[in-house]
Amino acid sequence: MQVSEQTPDPYNRNCATRTILDRIGDRWTVLVVGSLTGGPMRFSELSRRIDGVSQKMLTQTLRGLERDGLVTRTVHAAVPPKVEYELTESGRTLTGPLAALDGWARTHIEDVMRSREEYDEAQAPA
Repeated sequence: MQVSEQTPDPYNRNCATRTILDRIGDRWTVLVVGSLTGGPMRFSELSRRIDGVSQKMLTQTLRGLERDGLVTRTVHAAVPPKVEYELTESGRTLTGPLAALDGWARTHIEDVMRSREEYDEAQAPA
């Protein structure tokens, strides 16, 4: 994909910026990056840490993050082979924005839950 010299329009599905926003806005990406903030982890550690992620989705997410230069995959010579995933320098720059989102979610969770309840009650058949 070629990056345009024009102002990026992330609302256009062909925009390079949108592909990045799609990657970092993905729920599994957020959880993988958050998990790797503390340092390198093995696949099995990530799988245990991220409740609900399937092996397939974790594999796809890690491959995408590696392709985008946000995660490195290191294979250590051992029996059995030891594979670790770690945030790259670029990947570590995401920890601040993701921490801000986490903070927002923690601050507003009660309001969101209350809104959900009110909405669901209003939508319920009489």
